[in-house]
Amino acid sequence: MERFGVKSAPSRNRSKTALYVTPQDRVSEFGSELHEDGGKLFCTSCNVVLNHVRKSAINDHLKSKTHTKRKAEFEEQNVRKKQRTLTASLQCNSAGQTEKSSVIQDFVKMCLEANIPLEKADHPSVRAFLSRYVKNGSSIPKSEQLRKAYLPDGYDNENQLINTEDR
Repeated sequence: MERFGVKSAPSRNRSKTALYVTPQDRVSEFGSELHEDGGKLFCTSCNVVLNHVRKSAINDHLKSKTHTKRKAEFEEQNVRKKQRTLTASLQCNSAGQTEKSSVIQDFVKMCLEANIPLEKADHPSVRAFLSRYVKNGSSIPKSEQLRKAYLPDGYDNENQLINTEDR
């Protein structure tokens, strides 16, 4: 057909999706019923992931019986829980996690300054003492992990302090 100059009819399979719409755009468009986390669009009251590309899918969900039922339950509970993605949850550091990290770093620093080998942390009596008398002391890992994960941090911090003192 191309040889004779006859063009085929235009394809009717064009997608009716919005190509450049982000989940955040849909949140601003629909208000507090939706929220975005990690590039995904969530219904706040139902805690389900919605397709942010198709506006009709969002409208259908918001008009559905299950959504209206869950929205009524959600407003009765008066608790604003929003579902989060796994990556966002893992990136969030709680106060306990930061405290645990600081206890471990302080322990490694104390061992280095007192010339105590990190292998001594594996001794059962040291473990018992740490878990009994030190807050978060039972969270101090074995010597191998202390050497691999926390010793380089202490080494880098000390080098920075020495370099700043020399200037």
